[in-house]
Amino acid sequence: MKAKEMAQKHREISISEFFEKNRHLLGYDNKVKALLMIVKEGVDNALDATEEARILPDIYVKVKEIKPEIYEIVIKDNGPGIVKSHIPKIFGKLLYGSKFHRLKQNRGQQGIGISAATLYTQLTTGKPLEIKSSVGDGVTHIYKIKIDIRKNEPIILESREERGDIWHGVELRFITEGVYRDYKQSIHEYLKQTAIANPYANITFDSPKGVIKFTRTVDKLPKEAKEIKPHILGVELGIMSRMLMNTKAKTLISFLTTEFTKLGRKTAKEICKTAEVNENAKPKKLTDEEIKRIMEAAKSVKLQKPPTNCLSPLGSDVITEGLKKELNPELVEAITRPPEVYRGWPFQVEVGIAYGGSVTQGKLMRFANRVPLLYQQGDCAITKAITGIDWRRYGLGGDVFENPVVIFVHVVSVWVPFTSESKEAIASYPVIIKEIKLATQEVARKLKTYLSGKRRQAYHQQRMKTFEKYANLTVQALSELSGERREKVKNMLIELINTKRHVKEVDENEVKRSGEAEEAGSECAGADKEKRESEDRDSHQVTLEHILRREEKTHQTGN
Repeated sequence: MKAKEMAQKHREISISEFFEKNRHLLGYDNKVKALLMIVKEGVDNALDATEEARILPDIYVKVKEIKPEIYEIVIKDNGPGIVKSHIPKIFGKLLYGSKFHRLKQNRGQQGIGISAATLYTQLTTGKPLEIKSSVGDGVTHIYKIKIDIRKNEPIILESREERGDIWHGVELRFITEGVYRDYKQSIHEYLKQTAIANPYANITFDSPKGVIKFTRTVDKLPKEAKEIKPHILGVELGIMSRMLMNTKAKTLISFLTTEFTKLGRKTAKEICKTAEVNENAKPKKLTDEEIKRIMEAAKSVKLQKPPTNCLSPLGSDVITEGLKKELNPELVEAITRPPEVYRGWPFQVEVGIAYGGSVTQGKLMRFANRVPLLYQQGDCAITKAITGIDWRRYGLGGDVFENPVVIFVHVVSVWVPFTSESKEAIASYPVIIKEIKLATQEVARKLKTYLSGKRRQAYHQQRMKTFEKYANLTVQALSELSGERREKVKNMLIELINTKRHVKEVDENEVKRSGEAEEAGSECAGADKEKRESEDRDSHQVTLEHILRREEKTHQTGN
């Protein structure tokens, strides 16, 4: 009887019910962070939509307190809009979207983000999400939506149309509970970092403290990422079994060559032979043991890496432009590493360094698919890679962030391995950490070259200041000791300095040539350094001649 009573208490729960009780898993830990998460999900969706439609993004964000700890959030974009039939499910059903099953670089991955914002809004204020959408046909579709928690289905409270206004895009309006704060993990900081990683976007932030505009400085979108099929090494046993059951292929070899990327007929035959499985076997008839042998065989044969056209890195020029635009530093260097693979998924790492200028405090900026990661920094692979570098080798001391330097790290992938559903930290795969380190060390070498030249320049300037103090006395003393005229002594001294300068220049060129052979990737930085030092030496010569002539004039006037 007890068992029957217990059985009556069992029931299935929906994904909405689960996250209703565990909203912290989605990043809604507190009222401050909740506002950020809503803005983040709305802006990320707007950027994805505009980029996929090849439209330069214009995004408007408003955050306004209408009652104590109750805020109105408006997010509007100029994207392609959403067709009427899809609007309710996109915003009112968790795990509904176009990105989860597509292997291409996207900001979103799970189909949870924006519907979770709807869920949080109705949980805290009971207000529905208001949506306006138009595809540019002169019709604006207007909805008010909540989520049926038990069924994980949208509840349409209002649906109507307005005609006449020709525009395209989506406008969202949330009335939600929250607290607005300006600090290092604020909405303003998120939008600023988003502007750095997306310098082709115009973003207007109508904040409680005034309007802030992040203006685009790049008029070209990054290349479009292409969708690819899965790589066989990125598929686990359970997924392989499901794929075999659902495939339309009639034979195993046809399944292998059509369902996976970069897997040709010759390699597929080799896998079947190694696994001792008939290549003409029907996929749905394979046993678990045969599937295991096929997967083990795939690991033993030589496979091509997955294609990388599914990735769309920013590129060093765009990173440089973004860092210059928002940080106004003294020096910027950036690098994009060649693609690599983890678990069969292609990924790429980009790193930029901004030093000095308006940068006064050290900071690490973490990005995944152009989205800033503001929380859980200590758990992130990016942080572990950066702190694992010996920065003393690059002239920045043990703790790199005690220097006026910003380190920008961007990881792009078709499937970023986040540590949680809130997408705030990247899992510590060894190959990802290795690629981040290699990219960071490459730009750090360029920074080291620049800092070495800067320190040398400071040393020369200090020597010149010392000489300035004693220039007149030196010429006077040499003239008296040698019995030569002051003018002749002055000319001989200038000639001696020029000779020393020429010898020093030859020595430095030898050092530079050996340095180029030793440090890959520092050619441009070395040329810039040599040019700066040459100009500095010329300015020193002019200064010396000016000093000596000035001292000569002073001496004659005194006499």
